[in-house]
Amino acid sequence: MRKILSNKLYLYLTEFFAGMSVMAVELAASRLLAPYFSSSQIVYTIIIGTVMIAMALGNIYGGRSADKDPNPDKLYRRILIAAIWIAAIPVAGKYIIILISGLVIFTVNSNFLVIAAFVSAMVVFVFPLFLLGTVTPSLAAYTIENRSDSGKVVGRLGACNTVGSIIGTFLPTFVTIPKVGTAITFLLFAGILIVLCIIYFLSGRADVKKIVIGVVLFALCCVFGSSDSFAFWEDDLTFEGESIYNYLQVREDDKSVILSTNVLFGVQSIYQKDGGLTGMYYDYAMTAPVMAGVYDSGMEKKEDFSILVLGNGSGTFATQCRKHYGIDKIDAVEIDGSITDLAREYFNLPEEVNVYTYDGRAFLNASKDRYNVIMVDAYQDITVPFQMSSQEFFSLVKDHLKEDGVLVVNMSMRGKGENTINSYLADTISTLFSEVYTIDVTYSSNRELFASNSKDMMNVFRAGYLHLAIMSDTSYNDVFLMSDTVYKGMERYVPGDRVMTDDKAPVELLSMQAIDGIIYDEVAYFKDIYNEKGIKGVIDALK
Repeated sequence: MRKILSNKLYLYLTEFFAGMSVMAVELAASRLLAPYFSSSQIVYTIIIGTVMIAMALGNIYGGRSADKDPNPDKLYRRILIAAIWIAAIPVAGKYIIILISGLVIFTVNSNFLVIAAFVSAMVVFVFPLFLLGTVTPSLAAYTIENRSDSGKVVGRLGACNTVGSIIGTFLPTFVTIPKVGTAITFLLFAGILIVLCIIYFLSGRADVKKIVIGVVLFALCCVFGSSDSFAFWEDDLTFEGESIYNYLQVREDDKSVILSTNVLFGVQSIYQKDGGLTGMYYDYAMTAPVMAGVYDSGMEKKEDFSILVLGNGSGTFATQCRKHYGIDKIDAVEIDGSITDLAREYFNLPEEVNVYTYDGRAFLNASKDRYNVIMVDAYQDITVPFQMSSQEFFSLVKDHLKEDGVLVVNMSMRGKGENTINSYLADTISTLFSEVYTIDVTYSSNRELFASNSKDMMNVFRAGYLHLAIMSDTSYNDVFLMSDTVYKGMERYVPGDRVMTDDKAPVELLSMQAIDGIIYDEVAYFKDIYNEKGIKGVIDALK
């Protein structure tokens, strides 16, 4: 045995750094997968399950291996291989995910996201974590010399692993990922393991070959994997980065600036450089102030009219309401402060819009203000926060609305059939509001819901939007046309009994079903080509 292991301190350090690296990889894995599969509880469950599978198999193999051949060289060789694999994840991980996703889409008919995320996690992360899972049982075999101190030794190893895991949990989340990105985070923790192995192999009889190979491979991974770009299919992004909560992407052209978060494709916020309407769901939602009586009986704008936006993003809704209605009192809540910074820098979010970096529900619990309009826009692809979808949440919203106030909710996935996420949301809202109307957004999977306890909501809406028709400003003509579309297209919602509460809100499963339907519809054309002409036909169709 090498001298460095004589006092067992290095074995405890090995346990510490192994535990730290496992947790760091697990957290970085969630960020690697988020742009493709979202950051929902389902994805976290898949990652945690994958890690547990890998660690369990590693524990079994590591114990058997140590009993059969108690040679620490083999353990540190496994750690070195795991480190190189982890370092290679930023190089090849996103391409593997795209490839697996493509194969899954063409080979299964349901549960696309779950299957693709699970297979991706298994392929990318199981092997290195399996190797790191061999560390604890192997070290136990190397450190226990007699039964009298076995409990003490195992306890110390467990403590070292736990302390390392704690640091490996907090360090990526609060330091490395937001500061240097997911790719560098993988490389940093892989580098720590490589240094650990180098020190070991340099002690006693140096194993120069393994050291050189490990260093060269790691250097290559640093060169080719240090980019923090997930959008490798795009080369003209205005901004790409990461925050504590999100992968962030800003792209722009001559007409607009677009924000995307945690999605392979999609738009979370948009700003039209000419100040016009977006042509998206924000325009439909912008009619809510008219429903809430932004104009008084003399058709003058109410001076005390106020709006609250929960899920502000880059502030499209707030910016449009301020521009087109001249509303002074607009409060907005956005949990990700980095998005607010981008909103100020790229999306011309007015300084007069008060943005609070807070969770939407927590803000309602802390605030005593009441508003004419509350916009809930916190639902994003499969990521529907359960605490902002329950009856208790909407009860809080109701309490913060003025007597004739209007709630507008952007529901991003229509789905098919009766038992959809939107049906559950609408039924839940209907338990608290007497007037509930919905309208599907044209050329989109979004659906807008408007709710109020004012029986005159539709009459106020009609009077307000007809007033817009006689106003001379061109921008008001745009708002009138949008109001006309919404007024004529709205349908009174007939509620059912699908009510979500803080205790029971299966938002992830419902959202996954909706996403499955959307994906199925999107790929149906290419699936038909694939079934008829194979992969070559699909490639030709994409040209």
